[in-house]
Amino acid sequence: MRTERASRLIAGAVLMGVLMSTTTAEAAGPELVTSVEGITEYRLSNGLRILLFPDPSKPQVTVNLTVLVGSRHEGYGEAGMAHLLEHMVFKGTPTFPEVPKVLKEHGATFNGTTWLDRTNYYETMPATDANLEFGIQLEADRMVNSFIRKEDLESEMTVVRNEFERGENSPERILSQRMMSAAYEWHNYGKSTIGNRADIERVPVESLRRFYKKFYQPDNAILTVAGDFDPAKALAFAEKHFGVIPRPDRVLENTYTEEPPQDGERIVTLRRVGDVALAGAIYHICSGAHPDYAAADVLQHILTAAPSGRLYKGLVETRMATRIDGSAYALHDPGVLTLMATVTKGNEPQDVLSRLTELVETIGEEGVTQEEVDRAVRFWMKTWELAMTDSSQTAVQLSDWAAQGDWRLLFLYRDRLEKVTPEEVKAVAKKYLTRNNRTVGLFIPSEKSERIAIPPTPSLAEMLGDYKGREAIAMGEAFDVSPKNIETRTTRGRLGSGLKTALLPKKTRGETVQLRLTLRYGAPETLVGLNTAAEALPTLMLRGTKLLSRQQIQDLLDKNKARIAASGSIGEASFSIEATRQTLPAVLELLRQVLREPTLPVAELDTIRNLKLSSLTQQLTDPQALAQTAVQKALSPYPPTDVRYTPSTAEAIERWKGLGRDDVVRLHREFLGGERGELSIVGDFDVESTQVQLSKIFDGWTTAQPYVRISRAGSTPIAGRVEKIETPDKDNAVYFAGEVIPMKDSDPDYPAFTIGNFVLGSSGLSSRLGDRVRQKEGLSYGVGSLFRAGALDERAIFSAYAITNPTNMPKVDTAIREETSKLLSQGITEQELEAAQRSYLENQKVLRSDDSHLASILSSTLEADRDMSFYSKLESHISGLTTDAVKAALQKRLSLDKLVIVMAGDFARVEKEAAATPQTEK
Repeated sequence: MRTERASRLIAGAVLMGVLMSTTTAEAAGPELVTSVEGITEYRLSNGLRILLFPDPSKPQVTVNLTVLVGSRHEGYGEAGMAHLLEHMVFKGTPTFPEVPKVLKEHGATFNGTTWLDRTNYYETMPATDANLEFGIQLEADRMVNSFIRKEDLESEMTVVRNEFERGENSPERILSQRMMSAAYEWHNYGKSTIGNRADIERVPVESLRRFYKKFYQPDNAILTVAGDFDPAKALAFAEKHFGVIPRPDRVLENTYTEEPPQDGERIVTLRRVGDVALAGAIYHICSGAHPDYAAADVLQHILTAAPSGRLYKGLVETRMATRIDGSAYALHDPGVLTLMATVTKGNEPQDVLSRLTELVETIGEEGVTQEEVDRAVRFWMKTWELAMTDSSQTAVQLSDWAAQGDWRLLFLYRDRLEKVTPEEVKAVAKKYLTRNNRTVGLFIPSEKSERIAIPPTPSLAEMLGDYKGREAIAMGEAFDVSPKNIETRTTRGRLGSGLKTALLPKKTRGETVQLRLTLRYGAPETLVGLNTAAEALPTLMLRGTKLLSRQQIQDLLDKNKARIAASGSIGEASFSIEATRQTLPAVLELLRQVLREPTLPVAELDTIRNLKLSSLTQQLTDPQALAQTAVQKALSPYPPTDVRYTPSTAEAIERWKGLGRDDVVRLHREFLGGERGELSIVGDFDVESTQVQLSKIFDGWTTAQPYVRISRAGSTPIAGRVEKIETPDKDNAVYFAGEVIPMKDSDPDYPAFTIGNFVLGSSGLSSRLGDRVRQKEGLSYGVGSLFRAGALDERAIFSAYAITNPTNMPKVDTAIREETSKLLSQGITEQELEAAQRSYLENQKVLRSDDSHLASILSSTLEADRDMSFYSKLESHISGLTTDAVKAALQKRLSLDKLVIVMAGDFARVEKEAAATPQTEK
């Protein structure tokens, strides 16, 4: 009997063969254009391009529509129009009047994004023919039939303005935008994608409709389908829903503005309320399609990578900066290389900037080493290859490459990257990284013009020709993500050390494997005073071992196309690994050294401390951080000597300042061991040999310190209250509320409460809070509610959040209170229950199809001493819920009177402006 996967692959091959054997004159329907490494392009007669990327290794399908319009295409008075339209097409069509709702009903993870060259919309859903057709039909429908109504614009305009205001709270974002604006005098890349406040507020709906009708057409769009689907059916659905849209009469003109060569350094100075200084530089570079771009990307890594980067060594290791960031923009037209340093307190920003430009602009003369180039190439190749193992991620990434002119640039970039030489990097540095081609915070005039001519984008037709690429990445198996099948395929056990394990081998795309490790240690009494050391320990362990320096660790990870991430909290040290079947043994050996033989270098601890202090200092004036911390403190009423105490931001700063290496060393030496914790692996690996290697890592690693789990009570009475925190000169305000509920995830009320909260605010735009606060009243860009319950403590947290303009905070507070009160008094409707059940259950399938998430689920079952049958029973309870059960659980467990509500924003300014505004007589 032929498997479904085999049938799909055969059907796709037959379809391709038919298309290739049909002449252009005879062809009906989609025309085959080209195929590269598993991705095949077709074209409809109306101009729509279709990219099909079959990948049966995950039971999900992603539908992505890329419209080739971004801020580059906007004219006078249209700044931000492309981004505003991205919001508006979620407002519905005659066929789909409630887009977020219907997406939720299909269990979709979805979003839309706008960038300089393109806009894209995507949804990832469980892999069924019905979902495949739905996604394609939705994108075809809203591409040409979206309402674009005046009343929707009035509400969404304030949402976008709120998103704009959120960005205004970030000095780094504003400085970057000011520098881009100064770097580009004429080209639209100098305009922020989110737009200008005045244009956002005043754009006429008629102008928005004209913009929509001009650009949202099949000849200006690319449909990408990736995942587990039948290519023949996908093409048939595309022809059915997109093919009926006529090719428009208008002809889109190519943008033709070219940024003239820069003929002098440009300066930007930003002065706003804040605590951490920044110094940055921008240099014009070539377009993403230009042969220079791969070398420019390598150059950026050589400059900014930690810990090998020239800027990292010259600024972070010398304590002039706490952090270095950078990016080489790959764009349709010539882009930029951006660099940003977060200045360590006590240093002059100008000194940091001077040192930064000195380090950058000497590379063109000094050159770079083969080792630096090899390291950067390994890193970018690892990034490229890991991204290609996730078809849903690739589907969205293709948007950016397609917007540069041709999606095959994705593969051409890889080919060029592999061939980059030190001589090419030096030449690129000498060409672009010069004083007269930079934009910084200081202007120094020059005696003569030293213009840097940026080469134009080459002819893609000549450059790509009939490019075919290489052999496609190895496919994975079609895996059933039901809890029953997951449990059947999982091997559970214990290592000789006592560590619990759950091993799930399966074929994956690119032979990838995900590992999750949590080590548990100590007791509430013995860990007093070690909270900050516990947070720092896992990260510091990755900074050096007896045999390997930090750089050597990073080089090994890049060489093995792997990642290791670490995090810590009191009593826990967690590590996550992403590797491949071939590299997992080497990465596990590296993990052994990190766990058993770390050197915990003091210099690296200083670096970690400085970065943390910089982040905490920024939080002192950040409304979101202040509001969340205040609620967390209120919901954890423990004394400062208790390990469960939540410190204020100021207290956290003092703790980090006082952290010494001795505490971290003691924590590792006396407390950490391989006896208690959980380890899960999901992906393409050999169980037997892996178990042997794991035993070598953990066996014999013991500690004399007793282990007692740190429990957190949920029955402690906490009085509800409202608190306001002033954050001067912040355009965006934050609402955050929370309540502790005595409940485990095994409680009989848990399924009903989960669905009740899903209807209220955890299901995104199509929730009661989303519908009212964002969709109807346009008060907030981000609003919702959360509910989390654990397996071991009877302590669940309900929370609600929103961001808004400080002026609108009273309306947001009222709306959230009223919607929550209405939910408690009236419950939910049958229609809401049915939609929530379907959406929640479908979304669980999508989550379990992600191997990283699945590894985390398996780890959680180990900690709770349960198996995947827990989730089968939970989903069965969800399916059997009634509206009465949901209402009863909500009324029993949730109380508005117990909510701790914190609002942070510049409310004093609002009151001052209101007092200064003359009152109109009624």
